Amino acid sequence: MFELQLDMFQTVGLAAVVFWLGNFLIKKSAFLSKYHIPAPLVGGLVFAILNTILTATGTMNISLDDTLESILMTVFFTTVGFSASIPLIRRGGKLIVLILFVSVVVLTIQNIIGSGIASLFGMDPRLGVGVGSIALMGGPGTAAAFGATMEGPLYGIEGATAVSLAAATFGLVAGSLLGGPTMRKRITQLEQKNQLAMNEVAATKEEAEESMEEEKFETSSGRFVRAGMLLALALGTGVIVSDLLAATGITFPGYMGALLMGAVIRNVVELTGHYHPDKEIITTGEVSLSLFLAMAMMGLELWVLADLAIPIIVILLVQVIFMFLFSYFVLFNILGKNYDAAVQTTGFIGYAMGSTSNAMANMQTITRKYGPSPAAYIAIPIGGTFSDFFNAIIITGFLNFFT
Repeated sequence: MFELQLDMFQTVGLAAVVFWLGNFLIKKSAFLSKYHIPAPLVGGLVFAILNTILTATGTMNISLDDTLESILMTVFFTTVGFSASIPLIRRGGKLIVLILFVSVVVLTIQNIIGSGIASLFGMDPRLGVGVGSIALMGGPGTAAAFGATMEGPLYGIEGATAVSLAAATFGLVAGSLLGGPTMRKRITQLEQKNQLAMNEVAATKEEAEESMEEEKFETSSGRFVRAGMLLALALGTGVIVSDLLAATGITFPGYMGALLMGAVIRNVVELTGHYHPDKEIITTGEVSLSLFLAMAMMGLELWVLADLAIPIIVILLVQVIFMFLFSYFVLFNILGKNYDAAVQTTGFIGYAMGSTSNAMANMQTITRKYGPSPAAYIAIPIGGTFSDFFNAIIITGFLNFFT
């Protein structure tokens, strides 16, 4: 069988092509567009299927170099660290803290559900964690990152990346489908009690559209250079922090040190009154994530999913039921039992099952019809971002516990 070996530069170049393929397919598919399936997932899956067919038929095997994949992964999570601004938390107030607390509770339960049901099926419970907060609260980026860590020499869990990414893709769809319908009855009840403040439809629609409009910003080479230097500093000092974390005897993902240093550097920059290139760093993170996800999807071992299909489906169904019951009967009441609580709950479902994009889309659907909810548009994205810190720590705890 002919084997085509791609080096790290050819692999990342192919990842760019795969990304563009995914974008093209999304534009042609209403389903993919509606449920915010990321382009790298779509294009990468197409390549993985093609490579599987070529290998299975003995035609050709395409071998990929994953050197840059781990680098891009670390860069992305470093940019996540830079989003942890203390002044931002203060502006959001108690609501962000509450959302963050609820996120920690939910992601812990997601892991208990995943590992518990996996054990019942005789699976490695750590694979169940891959169908827990790794895939759901974490989303595709965390799924790919921890999947690679779990398959590494430390844990040696075969098929972790394929399982986690498959669960993350399911979560993106489920989070979108579940959000609006879960709160529809609650909002109807508020209408009947005249507790729903309605603005004019035109103004509401305009505000919602503006909140979801693709963000544009003006920048300069100097700002991007500054962003690059700050990222480089976080990556370099992050290695030292990772070594210190390893000395504790607890195994953390390789990016944890850089993520923490990103948060430290961000706040030092702000406290000293210097300019922080926030949007430039976010853009760098988006580029890194897109290439990283494309490369992770391209290397999927799809045949692993066939053997684990039934347990994965059962776990995901239980996760959906839990999210519905928790959101409808607990979260809505905790957040205040009012219209803002309904919008926030809808957004929470989006990111707890998929991603921030799903959360924003869920809230947009509600606010376009019933009116704006500024508090939700502040608390949900920020709370979701900060939950990534705690998610990584709790995931690590679960993996080490079952090792």
